[in-house]
Amino acid sequence: MDTPPSIADTLGYLQYYFQELTEHQNTSEHAINITLTGLTAQLHQLTQLMTSPAPALTVALSLPMSLLSVIPLLPVLAALSKQQMRPKLPSPPNFSSK
Repeated sequence: MDTPPSIADTLGYLQYYFQELTEHQNTSEHAINITLTGLTAQLHQLTQLMTSPAPALTVALSLPMSLLSVIPLLPVLAALSKQQMRPKLPSPPNFSSK
């Protein structure tokens, strides 16, 4: 049975974009895995630093290139953590709706 051209074109279109989406997903997954590996190594180094009896211990932290793209987010993450540490104040009553 022959597939009509319009259906074949649609299937080809969907297959192409599915392949593109799969490639983007694989790239993102790879970048996440590299970032997690780097962060895990840094966490391990920081844990060793905190549990080490030598106060003058120097630990060299190396950042993988993929992690460098995350560095601009660090001030944002710091601001979010500060917001979470602040006590939540109740909202003032809204008298304008009465």
